[in-house]
This record gives sequence, C-alpha cells and structure tokens, in this order.
Amino acid sequence: MSAETPSLAACPACVALPDIGKRLPKLDPSEVAMRRVELSLPTVHCAACISAVERQLATRPDVFGARVNLTLKRVSITAADLPEIEDTLIAELDHLGYPAKPLDSAVLAKAEGDKAGRDLLARLGVAGFAMMNVMLLSISVWAGAEGTTRDLMHWISAAIALPAVAFSGYPFYKTAWSALRRRRLNMDVPISLAILLAAGVSLFETIEGGDHAYFDAALSLTFFLLIGRYLDYQTRATARSAASELAALEVQKARRITDDGEETVPLDALREGDILVVAAGERLPADGVVTWGDSELDPSMLTGETLPQAVGQGAVVRAGMLNISGPLKIRAERLGEETLLKQITRLVETAETTRNKYTSLAEKAANIYAPAVHLLSLASFLGWGFATGDWRLAVNIAAAVLIITCPCALGLAVPAVLAAASGRLFSQGVLLKDGVSLERLAEIDTVVFDKTGTLTTGNPALVNAADISDEASNIAAALAQHSAHPLSKAIARHFSSVLPLENIREHPGFGTSGRLNGEEVRLGRADWCGAAPADQTAVWLKVGAQPALPFLFQDELRPEAGAAVKALQAAGLSVQMLSGDVPAAAEATAKSAGIEHWTAQASPAEKVDALNALAAKGHKVLMVGDGLNDAAALAAAHVSISPASAVDASRSSADMIIINNDLSEVAKAHKIAVASKRRIIENFSIAAIYNLISVPLALAGIATPLMAALAMSTSSITVSLNSMRIGRMK
Repeated sequence: MSAETPSLAACPACVALPDIGKRLPKLDPSEVAMRRVELSLPTVHCAACISAVERQLATRPDVFGARVNLTLKRVSITAADLPEIEDTLIAELDHLGYPAKPLDSAVLAKAEGDKAGRDLLARLGVAGFAMMNVMLLSISVWAGAEGTTRDLMHWISAAIALPAVAFSGYPFYKTAWSALRRRRLNMDVPISLAILLAAGVSLFETIEGGDHAYFDAALSLTFFLLIGRYLDYQTRATARSAASELAALEVQKARRITDDGEETVPLDALREGDILVVAAGERLPADGVVTWGDSELDPSMLTGETLPQAVGQGAVVRAGMLNISGPLKIRAERLGEETLLKQITRLVETAETTRNKYTSLAEKAANIYAPAVHLLSLASFLGWGFATGDWRLAVNIAAAVLIITCPCALGLAVPAVLAAASGRLFSQGVLLKDGVSLERLAEIDTVVFDKTGTLTTGNPALVNAADISDEASNIAAALAQHSAHPLSKAIARHFSSVLPLENIREHPGFGTSGRLNGEEVRLGRADWCGAAPADQTAVWLKVGAQPALPFLFQDELRPEAGAAVKALQAAGLSVQMLSGDVPAAAEATAKSAGIEHWTAQASPAEKVDALNALAAKGHKVLMVGDGLNDAAALAAAHVSISPASAVDASRSSADMIIINNDLSEVAKAHKIAVASKRRIIENFSIAAIYNLISVPLALAGIATPLMAALAMSTSSITVSLNSMRIGRMK
C-alpha cells in the first residue's frame, strides 16, 4: 500500500512549509503609512497553525505585526498601506496553505447583534430560574412557617435573588442611569426603582426578622420586563443602515492613464481631468465623460430600469454604474463627495435621520407614565410616614405602590403585539425589520409604487411577435443566441433557430452582427441598423439592404399587481406611481395596474421631493420600491416596503421585506398593522384599568408588595394573551 501524502488543508502547520524565497529588507514604519487588515482563517485550529501564520507574515517586508485569534479564526495584520495589500496578504496565506478571505463588515455587525440577543436571553434565563426557586422557598412561608425556619428561607432567598437581580436587571439600570445623568425620565427609571426597592425592602425585612420578604416580587418584575425587552430586541435585530449598503457600491481603487502607462491608485489620488480605464465587469469610479470605447452600462442605480444603456464617445456616465460589455476610457469630472452616488447616499442618510424622529406610542405613554409613578410612590411614602410615624410601614407601602404601578403591562404592551404581528407577517411572507414601522404602517393614507421590478417583473416581454415573419424571427433568434443583452435573451426565449450564420460578432453598445448566405445581418440599436428610434423599448433587425424590422418590448406587469392596487384602494388608500422610465412606458403600466396618478422620468432626488411634498400636505406615505434609485425615497417615506428581489440598499432602507415578492401582501400587511395598533391601544387600556383598580388599594395600605407583584403578573399575562389574538386573525 502506498503512503498517502499529508493534506495541507487538514493542518498546514503540520507539514513542511513551502520555500517562499529570500525576503526583501523590512520597510521602515516611520516612512510609510500603515493600515489594519482583518482576514478570516477558517482552517486554523491549533497552536502550530498560529505560529506558522504569524511567523510567515512576520517575514514580509510590508508587514509590521500579525496576531491570530484562534477562537474567532481570524488574523489581524498591521501592514503598509500599499495598493492591493489585502490581495497580496491573502495570496501569501493561500500559498502557505491557509485559505483566507476578507472579513465582511455586515457579518461582523450581525455577530455583534447576535451577542446582544444572547446576552438578553441569558439574563432572562437567570431571572426565570431564580424566580422559580425563590417561589418554591416562599411556599413554606406562605404555609405558615415562623421563627428560625422563616428566617432561613428568607436568607436563602436573598442569596439567590440579590445576585440574580443585580445581573438580570443590568439593562434597565444602565438605561435608567443614562437618562438620570441627562436629567430626564424614561420607562426604565420606575422599572429600576421598583426592582431595587422590592429587593431592598426584602433585605431589610430579612435582617430585621420581618414576617414577609418580597424577593420573588423583585425577580418576577425583572423576568416579565426582560421578556418584553427581548421581544422588542427580536423585532429590531434585522434592521441595518441603508447608507452603509450604498457605500459598498463605491469603488476603492481606479486605473489611471499616465505618461508611463497605467497605474492603480486609490480614489483619493484621483484629480479632475484624469483619464481612467474601466474594464467590462467593473464599476465606474467617478462621474465623467467617455473619451474612448463603446459599451453598455447598467443604469439601475439612477433610473431603476434594468435594460442596459448604450454609451460611446461623449456620453456622460456616473460613478457606481456597472460597465457590462466593453472597455471604456473616461475623463473624470466629479470625484468623491461630488459624485451622484454620494449625493444619493446623503439623501438616504438625511431621510433616515428625519424618520427616526418619529415618537412611538410606547414613548408617548412613557413620557406621561414615568413622572406619575414617582409622584404616587413619593406621596404614599410621605403621607403614611407623617400620618403614622411608622416609616418602616411607609417604605413598605411606597414599595407596594411602585411595584403595582411598575410598567410591566406597558413594557409588554408594544413588544408582545410586535412579536405576535411579526410572526403572523413572517408566516405570510413579510419580514418586519423595525417594530415602530408597524405603527407607522397603520397610519398611512397614501401608497406610492415604483414601476420596474415592483409593479412589473423587470423582464422585458416581446409584444409584437404576431407581426414578425418566420424568416425574420429565425434570423433574429440565431443572432440573439450569441448575445448576453436582456432583449436578445428575450428574443431567444421566444423564438428558436438553427440557421447557419457565419462571422457572428457582438459589438459592445450596438448589437450583434453575422452573415447569412453572404449577406450581412444585424440585430441591435435603431441607429446602428439604420432605423428611427421607436416610442417604446425596441431592438431592430437589419437584413442586407432591406428596411430594418422592430422587435417591440414591454415590461410585464406582475400578475397580482392589479388586485393589490384594488385591495389598497378598497381600504381607503390613495395609490400613486413614481417611475424613472419614459412617459409612454410609465403610462402603460399605470393604466394596466389601475393607477390614475403617476410620474415618469423621476430621479432619486425628485422621488424624495415628491414624497416630501405629499408629507407637507399632511399625507402619510407608504413607499414600495426595489431599485437603488428608490433607496432614498424608501428612507424618506413615512414607512416603506421592498420585495426580496430588490437591491441590498433598498432592502436596507425599507422597514419591511416581502420575502415571496407577492405584492398582494402589501394590503394584508396594512390590515395587520391596523389591527396591531388597535391591540396596542387595548393593552394600554388594560394597563390603565388595572392601575385604576390596584393603585388605590396600594395607596390605602391594603396591598402588600407580594400582592402587588401578583397583580402586576396578572396584568402582564392579560396583555400577552390579548396580543396573541393577532395570530388568530382571519
């Protein structure tokens, strides 16, 4: 049996390292700029791996330090800030036998979010476990235990409860202290006081040998409030900043033509007037003008339209556009913050900031409730203290008032509804990213749709196939099979051909040509085929000297779009359409969908202006869009929805995502939002009625802290049950 060769993938450090040759002298850190590079190393798993990676990187002249984190399986490298240094280091590690890849900042952010969720869940688990144990110990006291047995149960309860209250209640203490430092009140201030006062009074009674301690009250308060906090966290966990998604489209480096040839430079090194080279498949690094070459660009960033835009010498192009078919040279005219991409980013950031000023129902309730709770508790303490002279009794009554008015029901009123609603929405194919957006959705009176990719499928369909002869369709299909253009693909899907064309060639930005029986045939742009442009999207077939024939296209309306618009109108909502497409195409789509009010050729800024104009008239608008050009409008709207097929920036700007891309879910989501707001108001009413009944009892000294905790728990359970009714909606 032959011996097997050790696998580098198994553990590269356990086999002989490759000879990488003699190294150059180490660069002087004082003479070069440095940067931190973070790389993922999924295959490292032992001390030898760590040593091999760090030792190998240390031999590089452009590396000044490297540290491997085995737990996180990543390496942090301090290196010279040189062009393509990250790619060089990845190649070095790959050569060493450790496949590396750049760390995704979005993934890291998600990991941090997961850590926060695990932290809340851990505190919830500790509070629940401690609460159950203390309640078990309290049974003997409730059953009539006295003297030493009662005191022992109280001390054991204290040993369990005090550390649990300190650990589990930390999220409330932290935000309460932060509010007090700024000389204001929030809902966590009375919550923290109620928990600490219940624990403090219980400890005092235990030390004094009192008949009752209320450690279970402090723990049950903490437990129920943490449930609300965790539910609230879950509804917000998927929210991300859309502005950061737009930044991902920015090109970090560019190729510039100099007297000595081409050089790769960072964007900061570019100057107006520089001639830049952009290969097919690359994004443009700056706004400018084409000086050489013919190609097609993806214009969806600006117009939302999926059809490529042909460009040639003299054409104006924008940073972030994707070059599809051929190399280009462009003269840079706008750089950095002056590019249109940056302007869109600023629009999104401004819109997000404005919308975040929205005050939720819970915040409005907290502004009224928090001061009232403190005044009631203080009044009971002073009233009973001066009336009876028994300040120990006064403290107990004040604690009972604070516990019984502790906003557990209010704390659960919104999160419980949001959790039930988000679960119901998810089961229907809608992902809720931000709980407050559900309240905003319930308030809307106007719905604005984007056209391409939202009301329509984004796939062009041939509409004049019946007018095209078999001969023309065969030739067109034969040419279309050799092109990646979306319109060519549509022709190839509709027709098939086995014609033996010769010398087939694709001309970037123009079309495809070939020869049939010695005669030239072309499929492409109108001017290239000797025809006048059509009023709608078209591609032309030119056969020899014969007149060019048009193949006309129209974006297909989504099957459910018309019904979705009718459902929204039936709910009393005004429906409009904002499109970046030409007027003829926009009018046709609006008419097919049953929309009377529409706007065509709207830029990203004009879409934001249109929404702001509606808002200025008192309208609360739901925006539904999918393109990068819709990102700012989605962020500017009162609330927004995006299909899952949308670009990343639009999905991030939107408050909700339609997972199954079914527009009929928009009307259903609105109905659930209206019901959810109604449930929230009902929960506030339950909490108010509970307080009207229980607070007088506590003020009268009838309710002990334990009775207050039981009453509080009852109200919290009632609120939770009422919230769950959303899941049973028809």
